Amino acid sequence: MSNSSVPIAPNDHGSASTGYMIINAALVFLMIPGIGFFYSGMSRSKNALSMIMITFLTCSIVTVQWVAFGFSLTFSESGSAVIGNCQFCGLINVDARSLPLTASQIPISAFALYQLMFACLTPAIIFGASAERFRLVPTMVLVLLWSTIVYDPVAYWTWSARGWLRNLACLDTIAVDKIPCQNGVLDFAGGGPVHVCSGFSGLAYAMVLGRRRRMRSESFRPHNMTLVFLGTALLWFGWFGFNAGSALDATPRAAMAGLTTTVATASGALAWCLWDMIFSGQMSGLGFCSGAVAALVGITPAAGFVEPWAAIVIGALSGVLCNLGCRLKGLLGFDDALDAWGIHGVGGFFGSILTGFFAQKFVTTLDGTTIKGGAIDGNWIQVAYQLASVVTIGSYSFIMTFLILLALDVIPGLHLRPTEADEAIGADITEMGEMAYELLPQNFSGEFNPKSEV
Repeated sequence: MSNSSVPIAPNDHGSASTGYMIINAALVFLMIPGIGFFYSGMSRSKNALSMIMITFLTCSIVTVQWVAFGFSLTFSESGSAVIGNCQFCGLINVDARSLPLTASQIPISAFALYQLMFACLTPAIIFGASAERFRLVPTMVLVLLWSTIVYDPVAYWTWSARGWLRNLACLDTIAVDKIPCQNGVLDFAGGGPVHVCSGFSGLAYAMVLGRRRRMRSESFRPHNMTLVFLGTALLWFGWFGFNAGSALDATPRAAMAGLTTTVATASGALAWCLWDMIFSGQMSGLGFCSGAVAALVGITPAAGFVEPWAAIVIGALSGVLCNLGCRLKGLLGFDDALDAWGIHGVGGFFGSILTGFFAQKFVTTLDGTTIKGGAIDGNWIQVAYQLASVVTIGSYSFIMTFLILLALDVIPGLHLRPTEADEAIGADITEMGEMAYELLPQNFSGEFNPKSEV
């Protein structure tokens, strides 16, 4: 179908919302080093640098893929029910005009930039499950394949104008000669495409790789909690752009989404800490940071649909449910090293379902949008739509990632896991030839003799 068959909204000549979206894109970008620092601090020191490195490599790979065909596959408005076409391949036709059925308030260029940050962040989340036992080169190939085969279709189903999950209640309107009703799953900022997708893909990665190897009495405890707090702060800060920016316009609804985001985060951090007190009698920094991130994940699909009181409930429930999810790995025997599935998979799953309960028509009217609301507004079928969405996305992401990994592992030179010796030394040295820290011997006196260095 030609581009002319899809209506294009008028040119944008510099509205406030365009500037707003550029700032939000920059905020979401900060989440990429944020997840890197978060994972780096939680890992052992010998893998600290490689955990940051892989997030930046992911950003670069996905950026090129996004320009070439990723954006077009994800957001073209003349595609099918399951995937877009090449309407915007090479980012042709990306200019001051807007996508009338998807983001009519801003130019396509601003929308493509903003959604690029989501596409870069999502695969980086996966590596929390495979931490300390992946090789960089095969992982780079995985990122390209995964973004194309897993993320792009899932994001299309959920957010694109003609995606089948977005139009679950009216599949007969998806055809290109009709205007889609867009009455289906409610996912404001990525509970399904970002968190369920990456979390369940991470679970597949962890299962394919197997458990980490422990050298003698080596501990798997976080080596640097300062980095964990720094990562959490960057994530919390960037999440304002992630959620409030998903309103795609500078409106009161965007402000509400920002408010519910930070309210839920505070609630989740407290809930995780208090829940930990039951088991250990201690209130740990790691628990606070984990609870904050869990709540950020849980509120993501709901941010622009719920009121602040509901955000407190969603945040607290996300903190407790993700805490329990993280404990499951010990019972079930898989090594989700840094809890990518326990926090993002579980948090995204239940956050999406809770959106079906607490979504309110009133909140969406803050920017003129009309929905039927969730169970709280008497629309109980919305809970079923939400459940169908997360089950579909979780299953698809797990199965496709599992198959991609198995295929990569048999290709010469692309085996996924380092040798036992390399794993014992750590990825920083064996994969990068660099270290995050120069460790001094315990008997170092602090004196330096330049002659000894010659």
